Amino acid sequence: MRIETLARICHQINKAYCESIGDNSQHDWESAPEWQKESAVKGVRFQLANPSADASDSHASWLAEKTQDGWKYGPVKDASKKEHPCFVPYEELPKEQQVKDHLFKALCWELSQFVAE
Repeated sequence: MRIETLARICHQINKAYCESIGDNSQHDWESAPEWQKESAVKGVRFQLANPSADASDSHASWLAEKTQDGWKYGPVKDASKKEHPCFVPYEELPKEQQVKDHLFKALCWELSQFVAE
């Protein structure tokens, strides 16, 4: 399984989790915008390259990526304005948002055990 396949699985599970907490802003992988797919791929690469990173490190990596791409805080996720309500330090995230970072890390590591590049 390639990194993109791992990113796709993580993205789809993240989408399902988001929907379970009332966030229906995620698209299926096939219709997701390219920036969102690239973000998932970068997230997988970060996890695999940093096995001792914790969930807050993963969020910090995501924040750095978003900052580089011109995103900022906004009360509602709006890709056209590049605003995101999770554009805050990890400690300021609501617990249900922190869970996403834990899930992503666990998925990357568990699935990567079955994956050959």
